[in-house]
Amino acid sequence: MSAAGFADAPGGADNPLLEYLGIVLVDVGAGHATFQIEVGARHLNRQGSLQGGVAATLLDAACGYAGLAAREGEAMGQAVTVSLAINYLRRAGTGRLRATGKVTKTGRSLYFASGELLTESGELVATAQGAFKRSRTPSSPGA
Repeated sequence: MSAAGFADAPGGADNPLLEYLGIVLVDVGAGHATFQIEVGARHLNRQGSLQGGVAATLLDAACGYAGLAAREGEAMGQAVTVSLAINYLRRAGTGRLRATGKVTKTGRSLYFASGELLTESGELVATAQGAFKRSRTPSSPGA
């Protein structure tokens, strides 16, 4: 399913941080999600490589969004990150990066996902594993 099918896709009111960072939702569906970013100077640390928090945010979004639709075509729900472990494998500079997340296990209220952050040429930059808790009701801004 394309990202346009979800009201809270990045660029919408529900995710201002992703919009601010320039992180774009490319694809999302039951059990999977893909985000990308054009890394620019504002995303780099003092050593000139991708700031770790930007990589973590990409992977958190990809893993988290992967579990928001239980079935293809279903409306996207809400969830919060319970835990997220990141493994940084190589440096990345400017250019396009793509984060993919896949659900590995689901339960009644928790789901688990893994993710990969890749350069445009397919080099693995970082991996992630996380646990996410589905929310029963939509969250409201400032709550």
